[in-house]
Amino acid sequence: MNEILRFIADLTGGTYYKSFRYCFEGVEVPTVAYDDNRIITMSQDKIGETNKSLKTSKSVADLSEKIMKDGKPLFRFFLDGSRRTYKIDDIAYGDRIYPIIAGQIGVGCCERSEPDSFKPSVLGMQIVLTLPDCADKDSKKDPFFNSLAQKINNLEVLKKRGISFQKVLSYTDRVLKEGEKYEHKGIAKIQDEMVENEKSMVVQLVREKKLNLQSYLLKDGSLEYKKIKGAHYKELSAIKSNYQCVVGVSKTFNPELFKDKRKKNLARRIADLPLFHRTPAFRYTNERAPDVEFSIWYLRVREISKTVSPFDGVLKVEKILVTDEEQENGLESDEIDYISANLLNERHPTCYGLDGRWANHLYPVYLTEKYIKSNYLSEVQFLNLF
Repeated sequence: MNEILRFIADLTGGTYYKSFRYCFEGVEVPTVAYDDNRIITMSQDKIGETNKSLKTSKSVADLSEKIMKDGKPLFRFFLDGSRRTYKIDDIAYGDRIYPIIAGQIGVGCCERSEPDSFKPSVLGMQIVLTLPDCADKDSKKDPFFNSLAQKINNLEVLKKRGISFQKVLSYTDRVLKEGEKYEHKGIAKIQDEMVENEKSMVVQLVREKKLNLQSYLLKDGSLEYKKIKGAHYKELSAIKSNYQCVVGVSKTFNPELFKDKRKKNLARRIADLPLFHRTPAFRYTNERAPDVEFSIWYLRVREISKTVSPFDGVLKVEKILVTDEEQENGLESDEIDYISANLLNERHPTCYGLDGRWANHLYPVYLTEKYIKSNYLSEVQFLNLF
């Protein structure tokens, strides 16, 4: 008991406290975690599709039915990332006390090769720890924390259980501003690691030539990147080409960030979307990767009268603009219709009553998420590692 924590404290010169351990997802008051955080402004020069005359919403119901009867589904692969985070202990360095945060990260992809065949394709599971930067007394950063992970994995308590930590991450130890918590900084590092694992899995699928214009990947959540420092043209080109056949769908988005050219909020326009309608597509760039442009639009997949809130049943859909023509003129409107119609066909069967987010779920993504979470260590088993 406490062998791992004692080892970390001895190696890093800290003092641990045997604090209460718990899973954040099970204790903290639930909050809405949006997949987006950037204001999107509509304007004539920010139209994200080739049909510049589309000003109102557009129904894709007829196309959806046609695909269902006569066509082949566009989406064959479904990717999701998930993480669980835990407060393991508190540790003191100097005058300040910092949390030790651990996490289980799962990134998985499922494949539907035939209508009646849905199976796992790729799965990556990781166990990670996060410590404050000051745990590294010599400021070596990655070499120190990589070495620390290897030393922890050599402990007999982990060898006996056949468990290892893939990484020890670090979060900033600077003095907190009002409202900040070190716990949130540690969790953010684990979230970033999950996103990196998602990106690596997309690259793997591309290298294995599994994605093409008839076999798309549907990714749960945003496609946004971290800021790319000193990225060269070839790197940006590779990013774009990897996502040529990838569509991102966000179940939760912040409607307050969507504004028209007069900076007027368009949340009501999204909320009032008729069933099976999509908005016009708009383009935007993100400060994390300013040279990568996105086309985004909103799609209602559930009847508003059968949901709890006006934004239940609305999805935010995004695709990276890859070719020079797309970057010049936006995504082909026919392709946006085709993607949207295929998304409608992924709604059923659904998870009524099994998940509070059911109205925004696409069933294959829901199944992929369930598959990943089924591979977690239980909360009791995980916390008892320490």
